[in-house]
Amino acid sequence: MGTKHCAGLHSLGHGTYAWLAPGGTWGWSNAGLIADGAESLLVDTLYDLDLTARMLASMRDAEPGARDIGTLVNTHANGDHCHGNELVTGAEIIASSASAEEMSELPPEVMAALMASASELGGLGQYLLHCFGSFRFDGIRFTPPTRTFEKALNLQVGDKPVHLLEVGPAHTRGDVLVHSPQDRVVFTGDILFIEGTPIMWEGPVANWINACEIIEDMDVDLIVPGHGPITDKHGVHQVKHYLQYVRDEARKRYDAGMDALTATRDIELAEYASWADPERIAVNVDSLYREFSGESQRTDTMELMRRMAELTGFEVGDPPVDADTGAIT
Repeated sequence: MGTKHCAGLHSLGHGTYAWLAPGGTWGWSNAGLIADGAESLLVDTLYDLDLTARMLASMRDAEPGARDIGTLVNTHANGDHCHGNELVTGAEIIASSASAEEMSELPPEVMAALMASASELGGLGQYLLHCFGSFRFDGIRFTPPTRTFEKALNLQVGDKPVHLLEVGPAHTRGDVLVHSPQDRVVFTGDILFIEGTPIMWEGPVANWINACEIIEDMDVDLIVPGHGPITDKHGVHQVKHYLQYVRDEARKRYDAGMDALTATRDIELAEYASWADPERIAVNVDSLYREFSGESQRTDTMELMRRMAELTGFEVGDPPVDADTGAIT
């Protein structure tokens, strides 16, 4: 599926680059650079300052246009795509309006506090360390976008047109594709997880499937996902098929009256069981059930993390329950 697997900076030709993480699992995200002459646009920063600094140094060594990056696009609100923003000094930071709003809800300080208390959370804390223990969240200054847009925005990097297309809500509320038609490259953010399991925090699933079809219809040669190796249209098709499969399997169980947690355990992952982080099906089924029912109340994120921890094999115990309401706290 993937065409390039090695971590680090990869030239895609004509001043365009992909930065690939050493693995596509939790927090290990990709980024990109589009340069022409003295101008450049960075697609996403990384989960912590050390990782982002290392990436920027590699880009500046490889490409003169990266020495003074004028534009940074955050494809969505997750911290592994924006926590390093403060290091791209002087750049205009662009995101969709929905992403900018969502970004402010989970600033780096919250993640730092959570990880500092992980040792007190038993099996759930062990799972959080398993997912995020490789990253340093302390000392990161929340640096939000300075420019926002809705639906689409056309930019220019030197003589290269660059098109931003909002396809969320899907993975998150405001996912954005970054398309450089002259380079025949698209950076997809977390619309694509290659060789890893997609996670649908937001939905609806139809938007995500439609986003995959938009990419399939693009005249591009190289597709840089948010996580995993560089791919092609076959990789896009596999992500779309996973979403369709889980949607259909979840719907059968919803219609049969099965609750989301039972459905999560009951769905056979089949060919997708070998993808990294298969436990993310817990979030995907929960989001699908919310969509099927029209329920606006979201399951608490820590409860979803607890479910994933349990599926992964961590001993998390029963969730805390409010004695008066019976709700999970």
